[in-house]
Amino acid sequence: MRTGTALLRVLLVAVCFLAAQPAAMAQNAGNSTAVTGTVADPTGAVIPGATVTIHNPVSQFERSTTTDANGDFNFQNVPFNPYHMSVKAQGFSGYAQDLDVRSSVPITLKISLQLAGASTTVTVESAGDLLETDSTAHTDVDRQLIQELPLESASSSVSSLVTLASPGVAADSNGLFHGLGDHAENSFSVDGQPITDQQSKIFSNQIPVDSIQSLEVIDGAPPAEYGDKTSLVIDVTTRSGQGMTTPHGAVTASYGAFGTSNIGFNLGFGGQNWGNFISASGLNSGRFFDPPEFQVFHDKGN
Repeated sequence: MRTGTALLRVLLVAVCFLAAQPAAMAQNAGNSTAVTGTVADPTGAVIPGATVTIHNPVSQFERSTTTDANGDFNFQNVPFNPYHMSVKAQGFSGYAQDLDVRSSVPITLKISLQLAGASTTVTVESAGDLLETDSTAHTDVDRQLIQELPLESASSSVSSLVTLASPGVAADSNGLFHGLGDHAENSFSVDGQPITDQQSKIFSNQIPVDSIQSLEVIDGAPPAEYGDKTSLVIDVTTRSGQGMTTPHGAVTASYGAFGTSNIGFNLGFGGQNWGNFISASGLNSGRFFDPPEFQVFHDKGN
């Protein structure tokens, strides 16, 4: 009972602190951008209610929306990657094109749909199925995979996510990730901002995995723009409430062996040009310092 009360206090303090902060204008992260546009018919009249979808079959990143009364659509916080875009509207032929998102500069599109049955001419400019044109070895992880992976460490969930999803990455007993067995040549970047590479439950707290929209794990020989690290770069894009005109969130709780209890919540809300996303979690465990070794050392921690 005392464990649950302590966790509840932590969350209440976090909620009160965040609620007291002034609402801030949300901007796209350093490794993401906005994709906006207008859907119209051959005469230039806008088409409301058209379904617009962007999808990356490799990372399984997918978002879908419908155009508003002005024929406009808006995707915020889209991570850098190639995407297939498709547009469908009743009475019109389907539309598809490829997008290569590589800059934080917003992408604005003007899409014209042909009437159903109308004759159209298609010009092929590139191989649409060639999604990966980047020679850098990397692994893309999106929300769908994050929700499906059984993360074994509640206190080092990001490290657990990286080691489970990325080939060539190993974990040690301290919850650290090591690219290709190396120790000191890793870099961790959140929304384009490099932070300490010592991401574990011992050296520093990790951001909640619920606050991550996607991450890219670059191994082997990272590009020069990431500095002098030569083994591993983890580039994280956080979630945003921008574009969430209806609040969305979740509350999770669990209890396991050795008195291990978890509780967390996340909430996103905003408009087309601003947004807030809040994520908080708490952990209390009687096996906080357990390493994956034969002689287990139990200790309480939160």
